[in-house]
Amino acid sequence: MQLSVEPFNLTLAKHDLALRREQTRTLQINLGLICNQACRHCHLSAGPGRTEIMRPATIDAVVAYAERSSFEAIDITGGAPELNPHIESIVERLTPLAPRLMFRSNLSALNDPKKNRLREQLKSSRAVIIASFPSLNAAQTNSQRGDGIFQAGIEALGKLNALGYGHEGSGLELNLISNPTGAFLPPSQAETEKRFREVLKRKWGIVFNNLFNLANVPLGRFRQWLIEKDTFNAYIEKLISAFNPCAVEGLMCRTLVSVSWNGYLFDCDFNLSRGLYMGGRKTHVSEMPGPPESGLPIAAADHCYTCTAGAGFT
Repeated sequence: MQLSVEPFNLTLAKHDLALRREQTRTLQINLGLICNQACRHCHLSAGPGRTEIMRPATIDAVVAYAERSSFEAIDITGGAPELNPHIESIVERLTPLAPRLMFRSNLSALNDPKKNRLREQLKSSRAVIIASFPSLNAAQTNSQRGDGIFQAGIEALGKLNALGYGHEGSGLELNLISNPTGAFLPPSQAETEKRFREVLKRKWGIVFNNLFNLANVPLGRFRQWLIEKDTFNAYIEKLISAFNPCAVEGLMCRTLVSVSWNGYLFDCDFNLSRGLYMGGRKTHVSEMPGPPESGLPIAAADHCYTCTAGAGFT
């Protein structure tokens, strides 16, 4: 039996807070749910068996939206965005449309020799690469993400370093995302970054710019895993007990709009997973004249406690 959770907005109200938009500065684009991995923690339940992918007509609509909206940043994600057959064209078209282009990778997809040209293109675009690398322990990583994934990640990081990524002064930013391998909250980000930096350099000669240590969101495959292991209630209680009202101001949903693989708009990637449309209605990207207006309310549910636990998601 699942726990009866106090509505997130009610918790905010008790702290005299409300979740509303500020200026929307980032466009996040989900290119599909197809992935070469089926990670246990995936909030989108992405994997090799999924078929959802952004098609050319939707890509055109998203590019047109970016052209008329003047976003400060564009964030390309998936699934594994590398597996969209139009990925090179997408990167090329989006590069001139925002000062900052971000590309999220699980590393193993980017490690494929067929992606040599994509890696070079990301370098030419000076895209910020945000790479998922959950643990320094190979066994833990492989148990969460699949056999051989840890080594593929190490190889991909080495290739990115060889291109100049992660090196001080190169202007090629390589950031890592670490997350727990189970139903618990992450340790100190500063301590985790220090340990990753020392171990990756010493063992493999790998360097990076920043590490972000994030909690797993109880959605998708991870939510189902929690329920199967009868740990869902305990995990939600951990998130609620770690609620930090100071984290609300910097939440990414306040300055981001997320577009799904089929072109519909959400306040964030987590709401996309939950099916909570931006503004409570199914709005296609082609209908939007520009960025969402400041002051609009943001859809919320129990998964939002993840983003306000401890240091939160920013």
